[in-house]
Amino acid sequence: MVKSFRFIDESYTCPSQNMALDEALIENFQNDELPILRFYTWDKDAFTLGRFQNILDIKNFENFGENFTRRTTGGGLLLHGFDLSYSLIIPTSLLTNKSVKESYEYLCQFLLHFYANLGFEASFAKEIMSDKLAKSAFCQVGYEPYDIIIKGKKVGGNAQRRTKKFIYQHGSIPLHVDSRIFSSVSLEELGKNLHVKEAKELLKSSFETTFNTKLLSTTLNDTQLQSFETLHVNKYNTKEWKYESISAKP
Repeated sequence: MVKSFRFIDESYTCPSQNMALDEALIENFQNDELPILRFYTWDKDAFTLGRFQNILDIKNFENFGENFTRRTTGGGLLLHGFDLSYSLIIPTSLLTNKSVKESYEYLCQFLLHFYANLGFEASFAKEIMSDKLAKSAFCQVGYEPYDIIIKGKKVGGNAQRRTKKFIYQHGSIPLHVDSRIFSSVSLEELGKNLHVKEAKELLKSSFETTFNTKLLSTTLNDTQLQSFETLHVNKYNTKEWKYESISAKP
């Protein structure tokens, strides 16, 4: 990989802020700068929709509340508030020799390392339950090839967006039990009760070891902060972005 990554650990927890910040980092990402790893958490009642998903198509969607936004990646409705999430932004040039599938498998290695350090044998869904792979309106229910499985249960998933300039990947680690979850399993249910601070440190260590790199703690610069504020107000927190189906848009 590279000798160092820029590491960002911001305190935002609302969905619209979290997704606006990711896009601000993407929007201002330059090929000659360090790749980025970001950690973040969520409000207890938060959820996100996939880019091409329409919440009006989800039965009893009003039961999930109003604290949500749409992601820039695909997939289904994803419940948050009990999880630690990560985002990766790296130049596409770093993985030019890998296909989309190969880049997923490569970038997810630090997650497998994290779970292994907790004493779990983690695998990709494609390796042990290929017959059950199926999309769902709810991320925690469906099985994608690079979802992570422990003891026959889905622990977490990952999504990716690629351009000629960058690869953006994000995913979540479910730390605690949540009554809204109806399929996937948390680390707490598997016998590991981690505080979010402890989980962050273990995940950072796994990332540095897996990719033989160093994480350099940084904050947003003025340009990124301005983009974040604009995107939060004018896009991710608007009814148009949250409710309008955009599947037909380019």
